Amino acid sequence: MDLEVVEGLVTAIRPAANPTDDGAVLLPGLVDLHTHLREPGGEAQETLITGGAAAAAGGFTDVFAMANTEPVTDSVERVEWLRAHAPGDGAARIHPVAAITVGLDGDALTAMEALASAGVTLFSDDGRCVDRADLMREALHRAHRTGTVIAQHAQLADLAGNGQINAGRAARATGLPPWPASAEAAIIARDAVLAAETGGSLHVCHVSTAASVDVIRWAKSRGWPVTAEVTPHHLILTDASADSADPVNKVNPPLRGQDDVRSLRRALVDGTIDAIATDHAPHTRQSKQRPWIDAPFGMTGLETALGVVVRALLEEDALDWQLLARVMSTRPAQIGRLGPASGRLPQTGAVADFVLVEERSPVRVDPSRHLSRSKNSPFGGLELPCRVLRTVVGGRVAFEA
Repeated sequence: MDLEVVEGLVTAIRPAANPTDDGAVLLPGLVDLHTHLREPGGEAQETLITGGAAAAAGGFTDVFAMANTEPVTDSVERVEWLRAHAPGDGAARIHPVAAITVGLDGDALTAMEALASAGVTLFSDDGRCVDRADLMREALHRAHRTGTVIAQHAQLADLAGNGQINAGRAARATGLPPWPASAEAAIIARDAVLAAETGGSLHVCHVSTAASVDVIRWAKSRGWPVTAEVTPHHLILTDASADSADPVNKVNPPLRGQDDVRSLRRALVDGTIDAIATDHAPHTRQSKQRPWIDAPFGMTGLETALGVVVRALLEEDALDWQLLARVMSTRPAQIGRLGPASGRLPQTGAVADFVLVEERSPVRVDPSRHLSRSKNSPFGGLELPCRVLRTVVGGRVAFEA
C-alpha cells in the first residue's frame, strides 16, 4: 500500500503504484504504559526531552511517565507541572501517572477524584508496592468510581525482603539475597480478589513469573477486571545473565528462569498478558558501576523494545504483526484510556500517527548511540531483527532513521 500524508493529515491509503518486496511494516504508534523519565529531580539520568526523543526513536507516540520523581507526582499541581514541561509538537506525547499514595509512602491515598478530573487515567506507586490491603481496596473503589486504573508494583515485602536476585540457582551462585516468585504472585492474587469485590480496574506491572501468569489467567477466567504487562527484558533474558553479578542486569523484578520466560511468551501470545511495557529505568553510568548490592535496579528499554519483542516472538515461531500491534499499541492505549483514535492504524482524513518498521534489517545494539541520557541497556551487542525507520506523532516526524 501507499500511504499519503499532506500537512500532517492522512490524505490517501491506496494500493502501491510500484509494489516491492522490501516495503516497510506500518504499525499504529506504540504506547508504553510504564516509563521512568526521572524529571523532576533526576535530570542526570533522563529528562522529559531526552526521554521523549528516546521514545520516538523506539516507535512510541505515547508514554506514561511514572510518579516516582522528586517531588513525587501526587497532586494536581505536579501533574500540571509535568504537562507544562513536556516536549511540544513533533515529540512523543507524555501522559502523567499519578501516585496512589501521598509521597509513595503507602500511608494515605492521594486525591484521586481531583487527579482524575485533571485528566489522570493511571495511578501507580511503581517502585513500591501498596502493601496495605485496606488502602488497595479503597484505591480500587475510587478507581471504579472515576473510571481510572490502579497499576500495582507486585512485590510483597514480607516475602521479598531485601531480595536482590531470583531465588534458587542464581541466588546460590552469587550469594546475593534471594527474591522468591511467591512475593509477586501472592500480591497479584490478593489484589485480583479486591478488584473483583470493588469493580476497580487492576493493572499488574512487569509480570515476571510463571506463577503470576497462572494467577492472572485464573482471575481473567472469572471475568475479573485485571490486565497485565510484561517487559521486553523479561521475555528474552534469564537469571543466567545475572550470574556475573554485573549490575547492568539488576532489575526489579529480577530476571527469572527459562521456564518463566517460556510461560511469559505463551501468555503474551494467548492474550493472558495484555501489553508490552518497557519499564524504561535510566541510571547514570557511575551508579550502575557500584557493587551489585549498592547499584540501583533498572534498565533502559525504549529504544530496543520493538526489536527485542520481535526477536522473542521469532524464537517462538509466533511473530505476527497484528499481535505485535495489539500488545504494543492497541491494548496499552485501551488500558491507559487514551481514547478511540489511539492504538489504531491511520485512517484517511485523520492526523497522522504511526511508525514504520524495516522488517528484515538486522541491527546490533549500541547503547552509546541511544538518545536516552543513560546507557544502562543490557542488550549491548545483541542483534535485533528489525529497526524503526520513522515515527510520526500528531502529523509531524518525531524520529527518522
